[in-house]
Amino acid sequence: MSSFFEEVQRRKVYRVAAAYIIAAGFIIQIGSAVFPAWELPNWTFRLVVVLLLIGFPIALILAWAYDVTPQGIQATPATPAGTHRRRNLIMLIATGVIVSSAAGFFLLPRAVAHKIDKSIAVLPFENLSDDKENAYFADGIQDDVLTNLSKIGELKVISRTSVMQYRGKTTNVREIGKTLGVSNILEGSVRRSGNKVRVNVQLIDANSDEHIWASDYDRDVTDVFAIQTDLAEKITDALQAKLSPAEKSRMERKPTENGEAYLAFVQAHNLQNALEDFGKLKQSEQLYARAIELDPKFALAIARYSQLESWIVHTFERTANRREKARILAQQALQLQPDLPEAHLAMGFSLYYGDNEFEAALKEFEIAQRGLPNEAEGYLALGAIQRRLGKWSESNASLEKAASLNPKGGWVLQNLALSYQTLRDFDAANKTIDRGLKVNPDDLGLWETKAKLAIAEKGDLSVAEQAFQAVKSMPMNNESKLRIAGGRVDVFLLERKYQEALREAESLSDDLLAGIPAALCGKYYLIGFAQKALHDEAGARAAFLKAKDLVEAQLKQSPDSPELRIQYAKVLAYLGEKDAALTEARRAAEILPESKDAFGGPEITAGVAEVYCIAGENDRAIELLDGLLGRPSPVTVPLLKISPAWDGLRKDPRFQALLDKHSAKA
Repeated sequence: MSSFFEEVQRRKVYRVAAAYIIAAGFIIQIGSAVFPAWELPNWTFRLVVVLLLIGFPIALILAWAYDVTPQGIQATPATPAGTHRRRNLIMLIATGVIVSSAAGFFLLPRAVAHKIDKSIAVLPFENLSDDKENAYFADGIQDDVLTNLSKIGELKVISRTSVMQYRGKTTNVREIGKTLGVSNILEGSVRRSGNKVRVNVQLIDANSDEHIWASDYDRDVTDVFAIQTDLAEKITDALQAKLSPAEKSRMERKPTENGEAYLAFVQAHNLQNALEDFGKLKQSEQLYARAIELDPKFALAIARYSQLESWIVHTFERTANRREKARILAQQALQLQPDLPEAHLAMGFSLYYGDNEFEAALKEFEIAQRGLPNEAEGYLALGAIQRRLGKWSESNASLEKAASLNPKGGWVLQNLALSYQTLRDFDAANKTIDRGLKVNPDDLGLWETKAKLAIAEKGDLSVAEQAFQAVKSMPMNNESKLRIAGGRVDVFLLERKYQEALREAESLSDDLLAGIPAALCGKYYLIGFAQKALHDEAGARAAFLKAKDLVEAQLKQSPDSPELRIQYAKVLAYLGEKDAALTEARRAAEILPESKDAFGGPEITAGVAEVYCIAGENDRAIELLDGLLGRPSPVTVPLLKISPAWDGLRKDPRFQALLDKHSAKA
């Protein structure tokens, strides 16, 4: 043994071993901090540790065999006797392996557990109040906790849309964690009696189903903000997330000191989530107005009120009054709290939906996203604007992030799939929709998008029939029933079952459609289209005249709507008013050109092409379609082949040449 230690000392192996251990320790220390910050997979850190452990005996062997001299790296001279050379080398290797194994025994378990998964879902709080109407109050507390957590950059927080589907369900916590992609679940209950509130919460490890901690709070209604702030801070501590001074400040700020105003706000925000129910949205308006009347400095309520007005402009009523109201409310919120993320979000939507000012809206959304780094709504807004500006890769990344924060939100996945469809990446589009249907098989919008993808990609109508069968067992409100009936009409037309399409369209109730003026106009347009295909010219003309009256009434309120202009142009074209139809089509393209909007612009261009087709201007229609097939747009060769809207071009050899040209490219 003495000769072994003498040889180790002579060959300076001690020095190399010490230097290696110090360097390896430094690398492990840096890696344990940097890898989680970069959000690298846990296995990458373990791999680094394993490589360092393997490298230790190799470093000893190299130190034994070579020496660093002024003349460079040279082989270490062997001992004159050399009798124990092989034995000493074996002992050296054995020593290195033993040291590495011992170190690995202590290091690897810590490397496996070094990173706490900072992801959480806040499930709907159970309402234990005697008055069941207080359910909205429990939702409000849950929603505010979510909002506070979404302001913390180091956390991954699942959005309200995805968690609300678990209300009243006794689903296994582990299953919820797996479905939503989180490792922590917050459950709670709320009991309100008059002005007193009792809140009970518990944080659960979704992987082990073990309780991390639980808390009870007994406060006045006006103190619920303190509860929400305390909860957010405890969760942050439990998940070892860093809380910046700015994040802490935003979290601790009370939105209002007025308890009544807060209750009105909570009810309004609950109703605002019914995006497709215009009646509930109008109730939400009244409650927001009440909250602001009670507290004129309630900036959060003003911002959300503005956002509600912008959504109504976008979806139901594009009137000048609503656009102006949305803008003024957003400005008021920013004046009251210039750093309020929701105020910047509201201003962004006013610029986006109200004014089509996409660059300005993008800047506002970017500010909002920095203040709400874990809010799916912000990433969805960013993705929607980025694709309109032609920033497709950035848009898809933003929408993917939104989908990760809202995994059961069908609307997010529909938007992402539509982006992929516009890029004609049907593989990615179909995978996106299937991902959504896997966790939310009863989502009507996902089935609708899946059917449309099959038609656009392959002209396949069988998926639409599959979707109609799937939705039969789903609970539906009137809006959903109208949506399905409208889809049924569209498919009948694509199948050229004009009599069935006419019967289905005529069965749609005018009274139910009255709340959605564009849908009412669409009904009579489809009736006219079907009757014309059935050679009932008188019936078709009567339907188109009805559609004309309806769309003209809408244009008086929304003269700058490109979609209404295109609809008007099509109706005029079928009524034989060619010059007026082409004028309206060109006006629509001027309002929303592709140079301004890379996502919505091509849809308008496709509408213009259809107007030219109806008017018999084949040259111009084919020219526009050729351009659309060569860049991102909703137009595809299978869609052109199957849709009766293009029957006016079928006998034109240039149209067939166009289809052949782009079929070959595909």
